[in-house]
Amino acid sequence: MQNTVPERPFARCSTLSSPARPADASPGAAPSTRPAAGRRLAARVLPLLAAAALGSAALLSSAPASAQSKIAVVDVRRAMLETEEGLRVQATLKKLFDSRQVELDTKQRALADERDKLDKEAQAGKTPKDALQRRFDTWQRQAAELQATMLDYQREMQRKESELTTPILQKVLGLLRRLAAQEGYDLILDKSAAPYYRADLELTDRAIQMYNSGQTGDAPPAKAAPPKGAPQAAPAKPAAPAKK
Repeated sequence: MQNTVPERPFARCSTLSSPARPADASPGAAPSTRPAAGRRLAARVLPLLAAAALGSAALLSSAPASAQSKIAVVDVRRAMLETEEGLRVQATLKKLFDSRQVELDTKQRALADERDKLDKEAQAGKTPKDALQRRFDTWQRQAAELQATMLDYQREMQRKESELTTPILQKVLGLLRRLAAQEGYDLILDKSAAPYYRADLELTDRAIQMYNSGQTGDAPPAKAAPPKGAPQAAPAKPAAPAKK
């Protein structure tokens, strides 16, 4: 009897890497090695958040670039990850990821084992075709349910990642605005958009140190100069000497 069970693989859940793809009509399962959560967080979530918040390669710009512009470079992803708060967020996400992923991995291995049994029995030709088909239909339904669970899990983890990392991103951007205002930078580029730059132009380590020391937020706005023609305040009169 020929194998009536078609090969149709389905994607494994990977929360902090590339998103899972929907299963085909008859998904199959193949166990794979789970990568480290912290590395996947660095590879996907933070660059996407930074790109969404910044909208372009130029992180901060207070004037058009020119030959006289003062430019700096920053690695936003590393500035977020290597702050004390960023390290705590990574640990929290890894803990959440690991506890749930173990459960999903166990279910996926069970489906892979069942698929192997179906294939072997189909090749042997000893199991009645209708009985084999019923088992395959059950397997197919369970695989589709697992795929849906994986997609829901990914969306949940992405929401959690955004919830925990977006505040860090906003604080880092505030620090960069502070540095730009205090030191006269016209343009601060993300490191990924600069194929070459001098090492002394990078602000990443400074941003991390400032973040960890609590120097977050924008620089206070400068006091506006009084409009031309406005009456000047009279100088204060010196106090009269006290009578003896």
